[in-house]
Amino acid sequence: MYFGNGYSASARHRYAAVDTGSRIEGANPHQLVKVLFDELLLSIDAAILSEKAGDRAKCTDRQARALSILHALESSLDFDRGGQLAVGLAQIYREARRLIVAGLQSRSVDDMHEARNMINEIAEAWTAIG
Repeated sequence: MYFGNGYSASARHRYAAVDTGSRIEGANPHQLVKVLFDELLLSIDAAILSEKAGDRAKCTDRQARALSILHALESSLDFDRGGQLAVGLAQIYREARRLIVAGLQSRSVDDMHEARNMINEIAEAWTAIG
């Protein structure tokens, strides 16, 4: 068939990139962090679904993306102005990374669910102050 899985998956990635790109253009710093949280949660969700489906390559790819976003979030923290809040967020981001790596190594979604729940709490709070 003309619109086989390869084509539709590729098209979905292109549309997702355009959507993310359009959300980034003109966004203020608060909105940019919101985009990172959204992308992070989507990556963790996709890793969980891929693991459940037995698609190790996609799971690993999504976990790598999640780890990269967590690193970016931690790197963006301002410890001078953020004080204890920045320290607390850094600890949460590190723990989420540890859980995602543990999920990768054990091939278990439980650790990834725990990481997702931690990040979701922060993402919801970030949206609430938006």
